[in-house]
Amino acid sequence: MTARTDAASGLIADLTSAGLTIAVAESLTGGLLVADLVRVPGASAVVVGAVVAYATALKQSVLGVDAALLAEHGAVHPEVARQMAIGVRSALAVDGRPADIGVATTGVAGPDEQDGRPVGTVYLGVATGDRSWALALLLHGDRAGIRAQTVAAAIEAVCRLRETGKPELSE
Repeated sequence: MTARTDAASGLIADLTSAGLTIAVAESLTGGLLVADLVRVPGASAVVVGAVVAYATALKQSVLGVDAALLAEHGAVHPEVARQMAIGVRSALAVDGRPADIGVATTGVAGPDEQDGRPVGTVYLGVATGDRSWALALLLHGDRAGIRAQTVAAAIEAVCRLRETGKPELSE
């Protein structure tokens, strides 16, 4: 097992024990994050689903990201990630109940810059209850490496949220 899968297993076990659900909104990771989570046996008890909003317009129409924000800053922005995490909780509500935790990824995996942001610029969004955060990352590597690092960082952020109440990442 990889370290990423171990972290995903730990997160799924923790969420199951706590009776919490999680919803995922992905852009640059294109489904890799939710795939890592649902690879874990028993994930269906906590993972309600995912939205892969690769097209910028879907971030607004499906996840409720502010259209003016997207028009001014593009999809690669910390507030976009935060709003994606908030929006996915409601977008994937089950029987009217929003997911307990929303996590989102947006950024530039390469090979070219996007929205004036260099390759490796990544933002994670995490939301729970009435609290939400945006985390900035500057990653290095090729496209696949940046996407894999983003998945690992997103899982770590949610684990840290559960441990400390804040989705801080280790340096």
